[in-house]
Amino acid sequence: MTLTEKILARASGKGHVRAGDNVWVKADILMTHDVCGPGTIGVFKREFGPQAKVWDADRVVIMPDHYIFTADSKSNRNVDILREFVREQQLRYFYDVIDDPVGHWVFDPSKGMLQRQYGSRYAGVCHTALPQKGHTRPGEILFGTDSHTCMAGAFNEFATGIGNTDAGFVMGTGRLLLKVPETMHFRLEGKLQPGVMAKDVILHIIGEIGFDGATYRAMQFDGPGVSELSMDDRMTIANMAIEAGGKNGIFEFDAQTKAYVDHRCKLNGTLAEYDPVERDRDEQFVYELVVDMSRLEPVVACHPDPGQRKTAKELGALRLDRAYIGSCTGGKTSDFLDFARIVRGRKVVIDTFGVPATPEIVHDLQSTYWDGQTVWAILVEAGVKLTENAGCAACLGGPVDTFGRMNTPLKCISTTNRNFPGRMGHKESQVFLASPMTVAASAITGRVTDPREFL
Repeated sequence: MTLTEKILARASGKGHVRAGDNVWVKADILMTHDVCGPGTIGVFKREFGPQAKVWDADRVVIMPDHYIFTADSKSNRNVDILREFVREQQLRYFYDVIDDPVGHWVFDPSKGMLQRQYGSRYAGVCHTALPQKGHTRPGEILFGTDSHTCMAGAFNEFATGIGNTDAGFVMGTGRLLLKVPETMHFRLEGKLQPGVMAKDVILHIIGEIGFDGATYRAMQFDGPGVSELSMDDRMTIANMAIEAGGKNGIFEFDAQTKAYVDHRCKLNGTLAEYDPVERDRDEQFVYELVVDMSRLEPVVACHPDPGQRKTAKELGALRLDRAYIGSCTGGKTSDFLDFARIVRGRKVVIDTFGVPATPEIVHDLQSTYWDGQTVWAILVEAGVKLTENAGCAACLGGPVDTFGRMNTPLKCISTTNRNFPGRMGHKESQVFLASPMTVAASAITGRVTDPREFL
């Protein structure tokens, strides 16, 4: 069996499953957020009754993160709905925007978009925060009401996005009926060269198979090259499995995985026991591709979908209006550090927005010093508009006052994960997906630029 099949077999209580089988699986974690949480709660109460209790109060994780730092009253109300449900159900893992358990969330635009407006429990973007808070464990099943839940596959688990109806059912029963997906095999070899990042790996792969090339399939990443990738790198790659239509992405378990998960579980007091899955010799794949990472170069996914791959050098004449670094895919600490290495001592020439994915990343940037200067200060000095309000922000558009949102037709190069029309705001805007280094180099020149020009 493949890695995905082994996890689904275990979760369904079967000794063996194969692609195409329909199986009932037990959930280990259900995650929801402010966009889909109220709808999921509504389905749960409609189907199980207004007084029903969730199947396991320690396995439901709620993380507001999408439409948070906006004055839009309906968006603020959604967070209040989550808080009321958490109080009613006595849920353990709720990462609220405010500290008052009976309060109401109101964003104050008079304080501006850059100054922190969240409490001590707020965790930021769910997909980045889940592993930080110790909720991603090898061998487990993670369901989330967000398509990029597949990012947790970096930790050797089956993680996939589901809709509100399915999530409402899981909330009440802890189970879900799944069809076992076929598995596509991506063997990673070699080592990334300077200026080339994990984002280039996944954009290359999506360019090879197309933005629908993995529809309802598992994307398994393994091979000797995986050991050369950090956990942040693996998260970037697994995150964008959905951009090829994938049901999930999954990596092998190794010492790096163990060290990260063990540390985070201990740090947060979450469940420390887990059982990873390892590869079998008789794996059956529906597709195989070998990727020699040492031969890759910086690439860009062009408007209007992630499969439109071109090299950064090919697009050197394309002028840009905006640059953006942030999101679950491109707003991690390592992403900002690589971005900062390019812009350090230089100035951006186009509007450049920076949104760390989590408060922990804000702290990292504000407490990491390079030659007596914080990384945060280096970015601000370069002209980056950097906010302390970690969250999804303009990655998915949001209300018109969302930080970094494109409210007019603009061309933006971004570290985010999706570039369909209207994704980051105005329906006539164009989004070009690239690595943090490529975005940084492009922000300096005002055109799509290969970051190796600055190394």
